Amino acid sequence: MTAETILTNARIVLPDEIVEGSLLLRDGLIAAVEPGAARTGEDMGGDYIIPGLVELHTDHLEGHYAPRPKVRWNPIAAVLAHDAQVATAGITTVLDALRVGMDEDADLTSDDIRKLADAIEDSVREDRLRADHFIHLRCEVSAPDCLRAFANFETDDRVKLASLMDHAPGQRQFVNLETYAYYYQRKLKLTDRDFKKFCEKRMGESARNSGPNRVFVSAACHERGIVLASHDDATTGHVDEAIEQGVRVAEFPTTEEAAKASKAAGLGVLMGAPNVMRGASHSGNVSARTLAADGLLDILSSDYIPFSLIQSAFFLGDVVEGISLPQAVAMVSKNPAEAVGLTDRGAIKPGRRADLVRVRVDDHVPVVRTVWRQGRRVA
Repeated sequence: MTAETILTNARIVLPDEIVEGSLLLRDGLIAAVEPGAARTGEDMGGDYIIPGLVELHTDHLEGHYAPRPKVRWNPIAAVLAHDAQVATAGITTVLDALRVGMDEDADLTSDDIRKLADAIEDSVREDRLRADHFIHLRCEVSAPDCLRAFANFETDDRVKLASLMDHAPGQRQFVNLETYAYYYQRKLKLTDRDFKKFCEKRMGESARNSGPNRVFVSAACHERGIVLASHDDATTGHVDEAIEQGVRVAEFPTTEEAAKASKAAGLGVLMGAPNVMRGASHSGNVSARTLAADGLLDILSSDYIPFSLIQSAFFLGDVVEGISLPQAVAMVSKNPAEAVGLTDRGAIKPGRRADLVRVRVDDHVPVVRTVWRQGRRVA
């Protein structure tokens, strides 16, 4: 039996414009966009209808599984709690970022990460989830156990994206050792002497492991059709290395130099939505607003605050001249979807999945009123 829904009296955010009218949904797909007078259907009351958001890099799931040191929650319950939060923030497709390779401050093990992945995949099979979930492997290439942990996913077909990252002191995000000390010495409560030893150990691991691990992971991902991302590139040299390894997404470049080089090379430049909202990086790196103003920003990620994704889409045009709402919405829907090959979603066009969000804006804050995935209401 054909299932049809009409959403009428809406402001519909298309890839290049906003039209007032109706949407016809049929069998989980967008059947038609009809500008003009209201039809008989579900009255949207003049609210916006935007594509369901597509999230490529959220570190949010691990916090539900390990909410306190040495505390482990039921992994399926953790996935369900995470799923509920992302869906009610308007995210209909999410790549859950899971760590591959553990550094000194990790409270989790590779076995914990595999349990989370199994819980995601079991929940997909059992149709427990509101959003569509895939996996993003955050590969800490400096870690001694990186390749052993990566092997836990060698037959996993829900892996869509893998990022190559090195958080050792003196590298990329932490070129400035003062910033590294502020972040890690305080977090681990180390004396100056112990912190020096900690840094020497991490830098040694990076020198030994990063190069060969990058080569291995990038080759394995190309063989399996997994999209590669670089992480925290700071120099044109980093970008050249990423291009050589077949990277397609530049995650969180830390300098305008790296963002310009990435954009010029055709990489999708991804920045954090919290950076947009705060006006600055929490690590003291380049501002996402600056990159947006210079035409260097393609994709936004909620990173550690799920609601920041939709918030930044409705905020960016207010603070950066020349960016329209359709352009900002594309940064959280169409652009990330296309970056990982999910071309069946991310835009309101006939034939695309009916992944949609109804939004009202109150006092400059978007209020998510309804969320549909494949035409079925999920929030």
